Amino acid sequence: MNKSDVPNAPHLENCELISRVRERLDTRIANQTFPTWISGGDEENYPLTRIVQSEIWTHQHPLDCKNETVKFLVADWETLSIYGSGAQITAMTGLLAISINENRVLVANYYNRADHDGCKGSSRGSWSCYFLPETSEECRKRAFAVARKREAWESGIVTGKQNYSSKVIWGGPIPKLWGKPWNYMKPTTDINGSLISRHRKMDRRWWRAQAVRYLMRFQTEYTCGLMNAARNTAFGKEAAEIVISAGDWRKNKKQKIRTEIEEQVWSNHKPWIPRPMLSVHVRMGDKACEMRVAALEEYMRLADRIKDRFPELNKIWLSTEMKEVVDKSKDYRHWRFYYTEVARQVGNKSMAEYEASLGRETSTNYPLVNFLMASEADFFVGALGSTWCFLIDGMRNTGGKVMSGYLSVNKDRFW
Repeated sequence: MNKSDVPNAPHLENCELISRVRERLDTRIANQTFPTWISGGDEENYPLTRIVQSEIWTHQHPLDCKNETVKFLVADWETLSIYGSGAQITAMTGLLAISINENRVLVANYYNRADHDGCKGSSRGSWSCYFLPETSEECRKRAFAVARKREAWESGIVTGKQNYSSKVIWGGPIPKLWGKPWNYMKPTTDINGSLISRHRKMDRRWWRAQAVRYLMRFQTEYTCGLMNAARNTAFGKEAAEIVISAGDWRKNKKQKIRTEIEEQVWSNHKPWIPRPMLSVHVRMGDKACEMRVAALEEYMRLADRIKDRFPELNKIWLSTEMKEVVDKSKDYRHWRFYYTEVARQVGNKSMAEYEASLGRETSTNYPLVNFLMASEADFFVGALGSTWCFLIDGMRNTGGKVMSGYLSVNKDRFW
């Protein structure tokens, strides 16, 4: 659903307009302006976020990709069914680290989760169906042309995943161009009532946050449409009530040409959602083999802790694959729950089986909507043992949400 379909709808975006604006904003960084995709002040983001985002963009957008000194790392996204969306993104953050360390331009190729009818034309099977590409079209064409030459592989001008071990991709050295900014991260993660000030993977937590923010820096028109549809289903009635309560003054207003301030300033404002909003991500099912899973009751105890401090908070965006979690949420009558309308899992089938039952398009789109909703919520309760929650935390900590904190029912298994 597009904003043009619903006049005066504050919860929807004009996706065609906003996609043009975001493409324009993405190129501004070439003119030495700070990245426009970062919200909040420096103290509300991980250390050096604006500088790092700017320099990743510059690294990924050489002035002349046809220059013979430019090297590439060309790689498909992970495609094995054992890898969920979180694992696929995590692997790509590792490849981005390798690219920076080896002074290569990362070119992401086939993305199986975008190989469906919703992604049209050249965006089918590509990350660019959902977000702006990781590098320029010029660099992509050059990389694919070079990759067809055997001597380019032999000379090291181009490399692929096969050139690196799994250990290096998933846990190799992170870029050290910016020193050790993770040493200055504020402790804002609460586990069992205590703030976690130090752990063994501070550097990796900081880097993955930077990498996922860069890869998801701007949504495409397609993703904008997905978010519009989700917001309209969840918040449409409330948004309509706001518009109606404003009175009849809009009825007599003539349709006018969109002004520059609407296109260049207001268009960058985020659409309306009910606030304050708490996002709760409950991960259960087959995740028990990797972490201690928790029932909804544990998550809600943490939600109530936040509400004790912020009594105006009574809205929760609930994301979960389990039907029993959605059913149990109805017992918490002092909270108002919102969630995507999708068939949910009953029993303990594997995530791969559950995703297969939904089909590729739905199983890709609805978790992504939940991810982006969680990134924009005022507060977050999740499970750090879940890669998906780990990445949501990274997006929040590079999106002006550091001081909102993070309450988790468990810790990351590698800390």
